Amino acid sequence: MIAIVDFGSQYTQLIARRVREAHVYCEVVPYWTKPDELSKYKGIILSGSPRSVLGESSPMPDSSIYYLGKPVLGLCYGMQAMAHQLGGAVEKGKSGEYGRAEAKLDRNSVLFQGTKEVGTVWMSHGDHVIKAPKDFEVIASSGSCAVAAISNASKNFYGLQFHPEVKHTEDGALIIENFLFKICGEEPSWKMSSFAEEQIEAIKKTVGDDHVIAGVSGGVDSVVTAVLLHKAIGKQLHVIFVDHGLLREGEREEVIFTLTNLGLDPILVGCEDIFLDALKGVTEPEQKRTIIGRLFIEEFEKACKTIPGVKWLAQGTLYPDVIESSGGVSGLADKIKSHHNVGGLPESMNLKLIEPMRMLFKDEVRHLGRELGVPKHLTDRQPFPGPGLAIRLVGEVTRQRLDILRKADEIVREEIAGDADQYFAVLLPVSSVGVQGDERSYNCVCAVRAVSTTDFMTASWTKLPYEVLDRIATRITGEVKQIGRVVFDITNKPPATIEWE
Repeated sequence: MIAIVDFGSQYTQLIARRVREAHVYCEVVPYWTKPDELSKYKGIILSGSPRSVLGESSPMPDSSIYYLGKPVLGLCYGMQAMAHQLGGAVEKGKSGEYGRAEAKLDRNSVLFQGTKEVGTVWMSHGDHVIKAPKDFEVIASSGSCAVAAISNASKNFYGLQFHPEVKHTEDGALIIENFLFKICGEEPSWKMSSFAEEQIEAIKKTVGDDHVIAGVSGGVDSVVTAVLLHKAIGKQLHVIFVDHGLLREGEREEVIFTLTNLGLDPILVGCEDIFLDALKGVTEPEQKRTIIGRLFIEEFEKACKTIPGVKWLAQGTLYPDVIESSGGVSGLADKIKSHHNVGGLPESMNLKLIEPMRMLFKDEVRHLGRELGVPKHLTDRQPFPGPGLAIRLVGEVTRQRLDILRKADEIVREEIAGDADQYFAVLLPVSSVGVQGDERSYNCVCAVRAVSTTDFMTASWTKLPYEVLDRIATRITGEVKQIGRVVFDITNKPPATIEWE
């Protein structure tokens, strides 16, 4: 069992995901966790952070953790904290280092066994270590970072200025596995089936004889959550499908059919007019998300009044949602955007939350769904955000703009059809001059977004064939008369998010 000490990094749970991929069980704990509580783990990983170790109120681990006799791996801020606490020196750089860098690795170190001698790593830091602590040696360097990794092999202390957990780092998974297996002495024994069994038992214990209401959209997150709960508590689960009018073309019918086939017997709540009225004139993305989140929960509260004994609300919250909404374990993560299932909850809500998947990533949820017997066409379905098309309509949400976007989005999904991990259309709040027939036109602009990813914390834009892009643009401008121009988004995550709002 490995402890990941969280200092608020956006990548903290990504570290956990990489550890799980190696089939090793791990837990994310806040930085203030006491050393005696950490003594049960076979190894400790110190995460990155948006803070600086040079700040007056910087989060720091209890220095006693270095006397537990446990292997410690510090990543980015975690390395700087280790160096700072053990007598090394850290200073603020003249400029930050962000993105890919070439690093030379000392392959005599057990941490780098089997890696390339020179490889690409992912940097994301402003401060850097300029002097390693006593009895430490420098085991990696890059062109702009002389101390890119340090080690005290006799005590099993290691620090990396770069992020091995990010896919952009070559041999990153191997470096983590070297720490787990060669340094900590772990065994690859943890499986997703174990998670399912543990969660089913935890749900039974938490819920008892109470009844639970679950909001299901038809997406993989909410469906897997509902199936997991159904296996745990059976008829104590009541599934609510709220149609907020912000769904894709034909989605309402598809969702009802799918949930019924899974034996979840959904209760349909149609409230399109309520949501559209509340969104009139609203253009700010955070305000949209908050309004939709609030109304979503309010509709649940109304629906659950007809069901006796309901005390819990189940949500398909995932860890990327938690991190981007400034949750995490330590609560130190910078806020990127709100999510309908982790923000905007009214204080008057009378239901307790149960979120059995809030520590999982999207691909892990798909894996869990397969373990639970959810059909492949659902587990492999591309993500769809809780606020629906409202955050793919940049600007005001209106019935007319929704109809335009639905038609364009249907074409995008038909033409790409699985060639990317997530793909959709975005309607922009601008018009562009064009020519339709022999006449001047002044119509909407549509953006196409397609990304490839495994964890949805990082993503690369998908290099779609030109003929596919040509068909998309030709069909949209030909079949959706209100759109006169189509553009293709080629921005990675980071620096962008996958959704436009």
